[in-house]
Amino acid sequence: MKVIISAGGTGGHIYPALAIINKIKEKEPNSEFLYIGTHNRMEKDIVPKHNIPFKTIEIYGFYRKRIYRNVKTIKCFINGYRECKKIIKGFNPDIVIGVGGYVTGPVIYAASKLGYPTFIHEQNSIPGKCNKFLSKHASLIGVSFESSAKDFPQGKTIFTGNPCSEDALKKPEIAKSEFGLSDSKKLILIVMGSLGSSKINNFFKESISMFKNKDYEVLYVTGKDSYDSFKKLKAPNNVKIVPYIENMTRIMKKTDIIVSRAGASTLSEITALNIPSILIPSPYVPDNHQFKNAMDLVNNGSAVMLEETELKGDALVRTIDALINDSGKIKKIRSNLKKMSVPNSATLIYDNIRRLIDRK
Repeated sequence: MKVIISAGGTGGHIYPALAIINKIKEKEPNSEFLYIGTHNRMEKDIVPKHNIPFKTIEIYGFYRKRIYRNVKTIKCFINGYRECKKIIKGFNPDIVIGVGGYVTGPVIYAASKLGYPTFIHEQNSIPGKCNKFLSKHASLIGVSFESSAKDFPQGKTIFTGNPCSEDALKKPEIAKSEFGLSDSKKLILIVMGSLGSSKINNFFKESISMFKNKDYEVLYVTGKDSYDSFKKLKAPNNVKIVPYIENMTRIMKKTDIIVSRAGASTLSEITALNIPSILIPSPYVPDNHQFKNAMDLVNNGSAVMLEETELKGDALVRTIDALINDSGKIKKIRSNLKKMSVPNSATLIYDNIRRLIDRK
């Protein structure tokens, strides 16, 4: 299989794209790939490390406030569209896949105009503007949340789940002892993404003493750039602080409750691993999509939500204590997560794009 795949901007788009690539490699080891990303976002650093051929185009998202800057955005889209047509013709793929981010706009649009089969995947419960635009041109659309299928054209939209879920299930566990944790105590993992959150970090510093003498342990991930500010902090013995954890799902498999943001990939891992969660959606993302992602789980009785504005005093400790001491609620959450889980998401996506290619 020859595949052009595009996704960019955030790990929430890039890692699902890599999960799809890994599944195709597993099923068809002789497959060829070309990844098209932006020239100035994180995919340019991540993707080449996986030995995947990589090309960039200059592209920007639309500005909501500085409208005048959209003149450049439109110009870059047109130039990107023309460049993508040349790239696609030269590579001559069997399929072109878009996994989110504005870079996929000119890639999928160019592929559709050239007559190539196209597949796009939406990770969030509320579709992004780029995928809404591309939904008219894509051959097939996969969605991570069953509830978001209604926002796309019927007849070519399928519920696939998020391909990161399958990767999460395959990852081996890591020993708690590697973090100085005990196997005999329950574990609360608190993580706000690879970069962390300055607001949550500051709040945790103020409330860290409240975790003293609890009968559970806390593993707090500060984010790579914030760890230094925690070094002089005197933490209770049951609280361990680290800057970052590579392959987070390895410790998630040993976690009793996770406190996290509500990015789509994180939620897919939480769902796949059936981990009770306290979600603190980031209010700083476009269209408030993390809040909407979190509500999808909350409405299904699969998570507890605590908004950032509610983080005052002992709010976090109280919420953790209330959940960890309610075995009935934890059992119900795990049961509901299992119902929502799509453990073979990447396989479903592979099977559908294979059928798409075979129909060509």
